[in-house]
Amino acid sequence: ERRIAKLNEQELAAGVSEAGSWHNDYKDSAFIFVGSLPFNLTEGDVLAIFSQYGNPVFVDLMRDKDTGKSKGFAFLKYEDQRSTVLAVDNLDGATVLGRTIRVDHTFYKAKRDDEELANAMSFDAPTNER
Repeated sequence: ERRIAKLNEQELAAGVSEAGSWHNDYKDSAFIFVGSLPFNLTEGDVLAIFSQYGNPVFVDLMRDKDTGKSKGFAFLKYEDQRSTVLAVDNLDGATVLGRTIRVDHTFYKAKRDDEELANAMSFDAPTNER
């Protein structure tokens, strides 16, 4: 059984409120970590997969500095933090092109270049206003 599904089942069985949920520890972060991605996926592929649970406003697919090849993990930010809960609960343990991916909440500090990328992806407001 997937670890996140097990945590959610334990909380449900114990009658834990939304405010007491482990998800609430990340209520101030709209970022998720995505690991074990197939190496041939692009940023666009990651956005396509994760957009089913909300509006992604930023993706950082980690790449090797020298070769430019994917390292198989990414950080993604949603416009609405509530989308992170849906993505974590529904996509952790999912199979993408034969690989079982890992999806979890995270805190991510954008570097200057990351902020510029997020602003370029934004259709309405700069990242610092979200």
